[in-house]
Amino acid sequence: MIPIAKPLIGKEEVKLVVEALKSRSIAQGPKVKEFEGKFAEYIGVKRAVAVNSGTAALHVALLAHGVKPGDEVIVPSFTFIATANSVLYCNAKPVFADVDDDSFNIDVEDVKRKITSKTKAVIPVHLYGQPADMKELMEISREKNIAVIEDACQSHGAAYEGKKVGGFGIGCFSFYPTKNMATGEGGMLTTDDDRIAELCEVIRSHGSRKRYYHEMLGFNYRMTDINAAIGLAQLEKLPDFNKRRVENANYLSKKLGKVKGVVVPKTLENRTHVYHQYTVKITEEFGKTRDEVVAKLNEKGVGTGIYYPLPIHQQDLYKQMGYNVSLPVTERVCKQVISLPCHPAVKKKDLTFIVKSLKEIKNA
Repeated sequence: MIPIAKPLIGKEEVKLVVEALKSRSIAQGPKVKEFEGKFAEYIGVKRAVAVNSGTAALHVALLAHGVKPGDEVIVPSFTFIATANSVLYCNAKPVFADVDDDSFNIDVEDVKRKITSKTKAVIPVHLYGQPADMKELMEISREKNIAVIEDACQSHGAAYEGKKVGGFGIGCFSFYPTKNMATGEGGMLTTDDDRIAELCEVIRSHGSRKRYYHEMLGFNYRMTDINAAIGLAQLEKLPDFNKRRVENANYLSKKLGKVKGVVVPKTLENRTHVYHQYTVKITEEFGKTRDEVVAKLNEKGVGTGIYYPLPIHQQDLYKQMGYNVSLPVTERVCKQVISLPCHPAVKKKDLTFIVKSLKEIKNA
């Protein structure tokens, strides 16, 4: 089976983890501080704050921007549920916007329609590794005085007009094992705002600046030095990992772009896509349903992923809360998308086999 994802852990990660273990500083310590500094430098911002997951990063970012009960935060529904749930953690209300059909990212015009006097923030998700329309979103932010919290959990190294995502509003990254770089579990916030960074540091550590003195409600969202050690090694490898992802994606698009009924991903103007996932749409012209294609690919030994089969606003949790909105593009693409193996461990022979398999399924 060609897996849909494969974490690449080498001797460099092992060496740094052993160093952390031998140092006896295995909670939040010097490796975390070093990782924060190097990640901030990589993104091109002044500050980075390490936490224990991408979900924690989103929650902390919202709290640091003062999101509270009664506030509204505009989010896409075509994303992992943590994007919206982080708003619920603040007892605020997620307001769902539709997505763009080409990029799968939040539809800026729909964001504009859904801004109210209660809107405190918008969370664009740089889905699959392609940046959202940050120019338009930052203009909205300035005009309407709302925070932009970038869900960059799938887009380490992606860029908009040459500037890395996570450097526009406040960036929220995940280092889950399937991401472009991993720490096992972990997350990071990135910002140029010293005040916001310091507030994030307090929130992640039980609301405390000084041990055993607590000035506000906080959480235990700290990263360990063990995770940070892995992250330091992975960060060094990230440019090469992303280069290989892009090369694999370009090969697949060149070959699959000629297959009727397969819509290959588009990299929009002024964007650098890092292909956390290589996601195609299967349309009626293919002659078989998306689910039939998935089953046949799996039979042939090609791993697949559906990210995401059911939009957040249609999940039981949100239906129970009374959500009843229409997001036509989101609802359609959820039934069309398939992600194919594109990660750095995928070889040329694997790519050839993936293309051959899809063509055989179409012609069967």
